[in-house]
Amino acid sequence: MPFLIDRLRRGLAEAGKPRLSGDHGFAQGVVASERAVPAAVLVPVIQRPAPTLLLTQRTAHLRSHPGQVAFPGGRVDRDDLDVVAAALREAEEEVGLARGLVDVIGLSDPYLTGTGYAVTPVVGLVPSDVRLLPNREEVADLFEVPLDFALDPANHVLREAEWQGRQRQFYVITWQDRTIWGATAGMLVNLAARL
Repeated sequence: MPFLIDRLRRGLAEAGKPRLSGDHGFAQGVVASERAVPAAVLVPVIQRPAPTLLLTQRTAHLRSHPGQVAFPGGRVDRDDLDVVAAALREAEEEVGLARGLVDVIGLSDPYLTGTGYAVTPVVGLVPSDVRLLPNREEVADLFEVPLDFALDPANHVLREAEWQGRQRQFYVITWQDRTIWGATAGMLVNLAARL
C-alpha cells in the first residue's frame, strides 16, 4: 500500500499536462472553460492493505447524470472556501464521510464536462474503518474498486457513441458488474497519467 500511495502523492505534486483536459477533447460544441460552472469531486482512496477507490452509483431520479457511477461531489457553492472545501462538503452530504477523516494529498487535473462543469478532483486518503451513511436521495449504492485496477491503463477502454447528434469518444473502465465512464473515467485516466 505505501508504495502506490507514495507514487500518488509524488504524481499529484508534479506539474504536468493532463492526458485529457475534458469532454471537449472528444466532442464539438461543449461549453467553453471560462463559462463552465466550478465543481469539485472527492477521489476517496480507502487505506486498505491494497488501497481502493470509493465510488457512488447515483440514484435513477436525479436530474443530472442519473444512475451513473461517480465520485462524491458537485458544484462549488458561494460559501465554500475553495474546491477542497466543496469536495469535502459534498462527500459529507452524499456519503456521510466526515471532513475531518479525509487526509487531502493533492489535486488532480481539472476536467471540463460536456454538461458545462469544470471539475477539480481532490484526492484524499480515508481510513479503512470509516463508517459511511449514503444520502438515499442522491446515492443508490456505494462500492469500492481496487486502486491499482482503476489506474491501470490496460483497463481504460476508449469507446465511441452518438451524443446530441455527433459522434463522441469516451473512456470506460469496467469493474465486475460496474461501468465507470465519461468524466469519472476521464479523471481516472488523468490520474493514472500522473503516475
